[in-house]
Amino acid sequence: MTLWKLEVLRLVRTRRIVALLGAYVMFGLLGPLTARYLAEFLDLAGADLAGATIVLPDPVPADGMIQYVSNASQLGTLVAVVVAAGSLAFDAIPEMGVFLRTRVANVAAILAPRLVVVTVATVAAFILGSLTAWYETWVLIGPLPAGPILAGIGFGALFLLFVVALVAAAAGWAKNVLGTVMAAVVILLVMPILGVADSVARWVPTHLSGALAELPGGAAASDFLPATVVTLTATAGLIWLAIAGARRREL
Repeated sequence: MTLWKLEVLRLVRTRRIVALLGAYVMFGLLGPLTARYLAEFLDLAGADLAGATIVLPDPVPADGMIQYVSNASQLGTLVAVVVAAGSLAFDAIPEMGVFLRTRVANVAAILAPRLVVVTVATVAAFILGSLTAWYETWVLIGPLPAGPILAGIGFGALFLLFVVALVAAAAGWAKNVLGTVMAAVVILLVMPILGVADSVARWVPTHLSGALAELPGGAAASDFLPATVVTLTATAGLIWLAIAGARRREL
């Protein structure tokens, strides 16, 4: 059995693929539903609002994607980080690390199947969730043009590629899965803080996570090109760092 087949089977049999697909599809179903019926939900809670009156504008199609992205870019990314850490931190279980390293000459050959399989699974889950949100938005609120949606999905997928590469880099230097998750989460939390200034925000990789919400609302795809360049460069650097960290453990 090859390492590629082993990694696919492990992702399926440990139900990690179910966690990824379930999270993104659930957000894809709930996002447009929340956008469409938010006013009704607030009316149901009217007795608890102490006489306050909240008037909301009628929902527009872009609101469905905004609600989806608000959940997918936070909780969905967290699920992706945890699943990726479980795959990429193969030295977290010493016996597994020793077993793999004594049978595979190049550590990159160990890392590549894990990195590719979890990336494909994460991106596929995000795409499925996005298409679900797009369809349900069309049913509940109204149609959205295909161009901005597909571009937003592309930018979001690139962001998730960066996230998995970040987890791989953290796994090469952290001692266990928890340390890998914490390191990746802290870095992802710090990035939006660095992007508080508008001149910096457009260069930060996390800027891509909001593309699917902003493009259907009229934002230009060119607004996300600086972050795309930085993300591609950073992803390549993180993969190199992941390999370097994994090799360091052999010394």
